[in-house]
Amino acid sequence: MSSTLHYQSDVIIVGAGIAGIIAAIELLDAGKRVLMLDRDVEHELGGLAKWAFGGMFFVDTKHQRRNGIKDSIELAKQDWYNFADFAADEYWGKQWADQYLHLCTDHGYHWLRKNGIDFFRVLNWVERGLNDDGNSVPRFHMVWGTGWELVQVFKRKLLGHSNNKLLSIHYEHRVLELLGNSEGVQGVHGQLEGKDTEFAAVAETVIVATGGINGNIEKIKQNWYPTWGKPPEVILNGAHKYALGDLHDATAAIDGNVVNLDKQWNYAAGIRHYAPRKKDHGLSLVPCKTALWLNYRGERMGPEPLVTAYDTRYLVERICEEEEKYSWQVLNYGIMLKEFAISGSEHNPAFRNKKFLKVIKTVLLGNKELVDKMITDCEDVLVADTLEELVDKMNALQGTDAVQLQDVKAAVAAYDGSIDQGPPYRDKQQQRIQHARQWRGDKARTSNMAKIGDPKKGPFVAIREFILSRKSLGGIQTDLSGRVLQKPDGAGQQAPIPGLYAIGEAAGFGGGGMHGHRSLEGTFLGGCVVTARVTAQAILGKTL
Repeated sequence: MSSTLHYQSDVIIVGAGIAGIIAAIELLDAGKRVLMLDRDVEHELGGLAKWAFGGMFFVDTKHQRRNGIKDSIELAKQDWYNFADFAADEYWGKQWADQYLHLCTDHGYHWLRKNGIDFFRVLNWVERGLNDDGNSVPRFHMVWGTGWELVQVFKRKLLGHSNNKLLSIHYEHRVLELLGNSEGVQGVHGQLEGKDTEFAAVAETVIVATGGINGNIEKIKQNWYPTWGKPPEVILNGAHKYALGDLHDATAAIDGNVVNLDKQWNYAAGIRHYAPRKKDHGLSLVPCKTALWLNYRGERMGPEPLVTAYDTRYLVERICEEEEKYSWQVLNYGIMLKEFAISGSEHNPAFRNKKFLKVIKTVLLGNKELVDKMITDCEDVLVADTLEELVDKMNALQGTDAVQLQDVKAAVAAYDGSIDQGPPYRDKQQQRIQHARQWRGDKARTSNMAKIGDPKKGPFVAIREFILSRKSLGGIQTDLSGRVLQKPDGAGQQAPIPGLYAIGEAAGFGGGGMHGHRSLEGTFLGGCVVTARVTAQAILGKTL
């Protein structure tokens, strides 16, 4: 017979990631009793954020001005709406986009700096858009110390809070059900991980902070964007292993509105983790700009060449148009040494540990240690002295004869031939490389018209890349105070569900999807910070 544990508090926060931690700190500041329930083990407090690289989207900051960047809310809104491609009837997503743009600098950037978070002096320029419809200027502020530092700072603030006697955290607690209905929520019910013990917790307020659905590969496939056809057979897991959508289902069960689950921010260049910590554990590459991106047959993908940092959604969409929805990048060791990177804190120790000189050395001389480790330990990274040998290894790895040598040779010859002809380069990938190198952050990390077949830069390298799950752009729909909204009635009207709030990725980073179809990047961690702070203050009857 199972037993049942009982808890009581003023506020229950389900999920102890960065959004939940920040909301808890703000509520503790006001003297509220806070109960945090998390499915993971204690040493994983902080969730996926501690493994993130830590980029955040802010507008018109001191860091931008130091870099000579002129930015404004008006320009950022234009870029955001162009990239988001909101549906005509989208309301709350647009409202949250506007709110984020107006709050992110004062209540994200400045607030984080006051709390001991600093940002690297050079900004990254990502998601520029294929047709100048993305970020007009660099806005990607990288936390100095990566997401690891962000979590450590706020973890210390939470556990060492002056009101920590008001805080209870229970780990290995899986919440499965909301207690109450659309007329009001009074608590949660669930089960201890791996045990025949249930629990029930009651409170005036429940905050859902459990992340998205993208740790659940089956749920991703069930909600795959319909116009892209069948989902890929292999999708690697780059999300939190417990981002399973349990609380999305629990919210829907009491008529809360869950929307836009087919809008997902997955990545095109995932490789298998050499030491996996979960099923199908994937690593998110920062794809080398100078590599040739080939389909599963070894044909160069086009007509628009695939190049990173312009439009992540396009990369995924284009690969998913192929019969087999995985791809290859072909390059050489010299290019890989200059450009290869893996996103996140785990594979950027110099940045994570705030070793400035080592960061600069890595940028200037390449990350030989990481490159060699991937070549040695990762099954998806192949090297060979000749293209013939490389293609044989590519086919052997996949267990097919799909990759055609003549197609790989033709792609390399055409690319290198364009470099031989000199500027203005007719190859669109080379045009994008020249464009990217105008920004000093990219110039230092991008090869200058390097040939794939340069014998001095060998051996050849091929990287097999799968679609990698990452973020849910949709989620639990909320109003501008973070209150969860009921499903629309017959007249299209929605009321908030008393006592129930959602923050961070669980809420689609605000409103059930403040990004529309595409993110300008840095708005995920930034969205967790802003939604957590807005919602905590709303619960306290205040505004930021």
